[in-house]
Amino acid sequence: MSEIVEDTAAPEEVPDIEIDEWQRVNPLSMAVQLVRLGFQAIIPAAFVLWGSASDADKFDMAGPIIGLVVLLIIAVVGFRTWLGWVRLRYRVGENDVRVEQGILSRQARSVPYERIQDVSLEQKIVPRLLGLVEVRFETGAGGKDELKLAYVSEAEGEKLRERVRALVEGEEAKPLAAAATDQPPAEVPAASGGRQLFAMDPKRLVTFGLFNFSLVIFAVLLGALQQFEFLLPFDLWGYVESFFETEGLSEAGSYVSTLDTWARVAAILYAVFAVVLVGIASGVVKTLVQDWDFLLERTPKGFRRRRGLLTKTDVVMPVHRVQALVVKTGIIRRRFGWHGLSFVSLAQDSGSANHDVAPFAKMEEIAPIAAEAGFTLPDESEDWRRPSPNYYFDRGVLAGLFVTLIGIVAFTAAASGAGGFVPGLAVIAVAVPALVALLGAREIYRWRYDRHALDPQQVISRKGWLAPRTQVASRVKLHSVEITQGPLGRWRGYCNLVFGMAGGRFAFRGLSLADARKLRAAVLDSIAEVDFAKLPR
Repeated sequence: MSEIVEDTAAPEEVPDIEIDEWQRVNPLSMAVQLVRLGFQAIIPAAFVLWGSASDADKFDMAGPIIGLVVLLIIAVVGFRTWLGWVRLRYRVGENDVRVEQGILSRQARSVPYERIQDVSLEQKIVPRLLGLVEVRFETGAGGKDELKLAYVSEAEGEKLRERVRALVEGEEAKPLAAAATDQPPAEVPAASGGRQLFAMDPKRLVTFGLFNFSLVIFAVLLGALQQFEFLLPFDLWGYVESFFETEGLSEAGSYVSTLDTWARVAAILYAVFAVVLVGIASGVVKTLVQDWDFLLERTPKGFRRRRGLLTKTDVVMPVHRVQALVVKTGIIRRRFGWHGLSFVSLAQDSGSANHDVAPFAKMEEIAPIAAEAGFTLPDESEDWRRPSPNYYFDRGVLAGLFVTLIGIVAFTAAASGAGGFVPGLAVIAVAVPALVALLGAREIYRWRYDRHALDPQQVISRKGWLAPRTQVASRVKLHSVEITQGPLGRWRGYCNLVFGMAGGRFAFRGLSLADARKLRAAVLDSIAEVDFAKLPR
């Protein structure tokens, strides 16, 4: 892990966040909006100008007009941006955070402190160059009710986060208390200078990217071609259509038929190698952009995670809001001892309930982080229990029946179309039983490796045999436990045991009914012993 050197420069002095006083965002936020709106308005005009350049006469006529239009667009966008900045204001009140904005149609949004689950800071590339951050007040509603404030200075964002956190947790704001005693307000401490728990240097990020195979680049290129095909000197989709409708496809097939077997094999291997190489490169680039300068620290306020190259995020997760943890790995990375750790929290992380705190780490690095959150990683000494074998037997039978039905339909259609026995029918006749056997073997292995355990402090679930996933939740933070059964489960005597907690739900699936009732009774006893009113918010 790389050593991250903290910036020792003196922090920017900003006024304290006063209670019930209206504030404006940083004036430099207008520059960010100008860049964003300018690209949206000027780039289409530039494309029109570029297209008209192919005809000199049209260019001479259209050039000055387009230049005037561009200047007019800049003036209109600049005035709109300034007016929007003037009409945007926010207030940190005693009971809520309120934001008012809008030029002609005013919009006012307020979020009570009891609904705020987290306050995070985010920096995209342009605000980052200007030293600005976007403050997000997360409500845990999957981003639907999230309140955003764009943009304030980095120092003001830190103070705003600390002030709102103090009010959310029921602490008395320091400047408010100081005002009551006629003393100068004390500076709100920033959540920095914590103890480093985990970091990833560029070498580890590249290694991580090698395991993150991704073909998203093809989707990006396809979308770009669809959006900007009018700039190409030919009709792309018309060419593709004519290739299939004319003799282009047959000519390509004739050329391939002239190649010998080894040439065909070499061509196929080359194509596969090219796709794999592009997928690996895409994964490396995606990982570097998302997790650059990844740093996890333990601060007095909780876990602080910072990462990002183009968009830098700064998230603080209070320890008492970590509801559960998830340890997962992949089929290949597991062979090299790499795993990932994420927290199930009350707040959201890029639309997900899980916060990645150590996405690519060894188990000896993950264990101390889990201990800081109050969890113990399970080992073989746990009282592991397997689900009911009837559950996996029924899953295998249902999957096998579905595949067999599809195979019968395909075999019948092929036989009626061919008028007799052909090699394709033999392939179907062999493939269907083989696939049914493979599905059956998969359920057997899942029964052997899926397990669950209940210890005095935690409930533990482990699933998977090629890429195991372990989920650990604190019994103190469970809110409910219920037994669910479908028609087949009632007939065969198995059920699901579903645990409810503030950050989501997870379940022990396929338990025998007797085992589920014993576990439910034990968990209900531990829930009954907890006074949830006394737990930290």
